[in-house]
Amino acid sequence: MTGDQTSPQTLTTAVDPVELAQKIPQLAERQIVQGTVVRVDTEGVLVDVGAKSEGLIPPAELSREASAPDVSVGDRIDVMVVQVEGEEGNIILSQRRADFEMAWRRVQQAQQTGKILHAMVVDKVKGGLVVDLGMRGFVPGSHVDLSQAKGRRFEWFVGQSIPLKVLEVDRPKGRVILSHRLAVEEERQKRKGELLATLQEGMVVEGTVKRLTDFGAFVDLGGTDGLLPISEMSWTYIKHPSEVIRRNQRLKLTVLRVDREAGRISLGLKQILEDPWQKVGGHVRVGDIVKGKVVRLVSAGAFVRLGDLDAFLPIAEAAEKRVNKIEDVLRVGDAIEAMVAEIRADERRMQLSVRKMERERERTRVKEVLRQQEEESRITIGDIAGALLQQAVASATVTPAATDTADRNGEEEVPSGS
Repeated sequence: MTGDQTSPQTLTTAVDPVELAQKIPQLAERQIVQGTVVRVDTEGVLVDVGAKSEGLIPPAELSREASAPDVSVGDRIDVMVVQVEGEEGNIILSQRRADFEMAWRRVQQAQQTGKILHAMVVDKVKGGLVVDLGMRGFVPGSHVDLSQAKGRRFEWFVGQSIPLKVLEVDRPKGRVILSHRLAVEEERQKRKGELLATLQEGMVVEGTVKRLTDFGAFVDLGGTDGLLPISEMSWTYIKHPSEVIRRNQRLKLTVLRVDREAGRISLGLKQILEDPWQKVGGHVRVGDIVKGKVVRLVSAGAFVRLGDLDAFLPIAEAAEKRVNKIEDVLRVGDAIEAMVAEIRADERRMQLSVRKMERERERTRVKEVLRQQEEESRITIGDIAGALLQQAVASATVTPAATDTADRNGEEEVPSGS
């Protein structure tokens, strides 16, 4: 085979120039294509878009300034064809215009499908917020959800990425109106549904206290709010939730009830704490005298704080005499003593009685008086008997001594030597 001959294999693999030209994509102005960055310099960015020649993105058409282009060799980027043939035969491309066009398409699609977008808040203006969607978007003040904002001020959102629902798109006027409030509500409902599907009664969950009310607290569980009633915060009576918890406090809680149809979750805090009624029998017994502080008055009596539990003092047991109103004998904050009249730990109930305590003390005093009188009576009889006995003994002792003395005195003295 001579050197100028072509092998069959070469003939088979040879590419027809016409066929090759047909495979090269035909580009049209304003068309968006994807290409690979092959060079980055001060003149711009050279991009291979699969055409017969490479395309050039001038510095002014980059998404960022040429001094700090946001592309590197090998990156795959979207570009818009500005001019099919430039002055030097290159295809002129624009990354900036491609981003702008794709942003409009993304916004229009989100409006049609109801998709939630996320965008950065770049400014607070009169009447609302300005966001960057690749173009300017406006969020009216009535559509800003301030529940998460510190101080409930629009300024807090600047620099934050927020979820948004597209309300209106007017491309000829370059206007996009969005709602932050609707997006937050939709995301909240979605998380709520997911959370309700997984929660079970008795589970221990963690949450953050978001709001205090007179009847309890609302706790954010990370997808929805649950209610922590004031009655489930402590084993003892509290007048307001602020006595036990504070806003933004992180808590461990027990799930008490889950109403999936109504979307309600009831939580308990005291169930996490040690139950004082389980050990009450080891510290207090019926008949003991205890000291406590009145924490609440009701028409039927008073609740008395005894350490970490509350006992009940019925109005009929609040004094020895008849009491018409509990306020006549007690006030909140009074320190009192009472007798433990009944303990029902399984029912978490302890009943006190001042009346029984006073009667018991009166009986004790009467017994003491009677005992003293009895002792005094015994002492008096003993003293009398002892005195009589002493007198008898004294008489028996003194009489013979007197006689002996008389006899001795009556004897004649015999002189010595008679």
